[in-house]
Amino acid sequence: MTDIATNYQDIVHRIRTAASRAGRSPESIRLIAVSKTVEADRIRNAVACGVTDIGENRLQEALLKREELSSLSLKWHFIGHLQTNKAKKVAENFDWVHSIDRLAVAEALDRHLSGRRKLPVLIEVKLGNEPNKSGAEEGELATLVHEISQLNSLDLRGLMVVPPPVDNPEEARPHFRRLKDLAQRFALPELSMGMTHDFEVAVEEGATMVRIGTGLFGSRS
Repeated sequence: MTDIATNYQDIVHRIRTAASRAGRSPESIRLIAVSKTVEADRIRNAVACGVTDIGENRLQEALLKREELSSLSLKWHFIGHLQTNKAKKVAENFDWVHSIDRLAVAEALDRHLSGRRKLPVLIEVKLGNEPNKSGAEEGELATLVHEISQLNSLDLRGLMVVPPPVDNPEEARPHFRRLKDLAQRFALPELSMGMTHDFEVAVEEGATMVRIGTGLFGSRS
């Protein structure tokens, strides 16, 4: 049985240590607990340890968990690939969206919100040469930032990246550094980058959100 409490304390310690190395405040980094395939009771255990933010990739699975955990005060982050036909449910049920990669998705979210609230969103950027991976191309970013900024119901807060898989976390550092450069270019404060295997490098490079699943909940079956 995975010891979620021990894992949580280890992750928090490692975030703090990485932040210290970079001369950053640990409080500026938000831990997103990625709970894909994790049952509600184990999420409750993580919340009891201090988790406040939940990241989900799959809409239907997330909606079931949100109902089961409705008594808890949580922030729900949609981090998976988003299609326009899912935009209505995502707009209604999530506090953050990390994975906008094209204008049509942003417009669909904006349309379904209809000015009722401002939804914080991030643009997912594709920095590696991976044809099948989601994300806006770097050359499209300036136009996409401008267009999303014009939408009344979206609050564009930053950028997100999933680097190509690497064995050595240091190999992800150039991608994190590039994302930070892009965010600074567009004056965007949030950087969603870093997962279980490379989050310390991401923190050193400026991550404000790290998305950790396996490191917290253990390997998925």
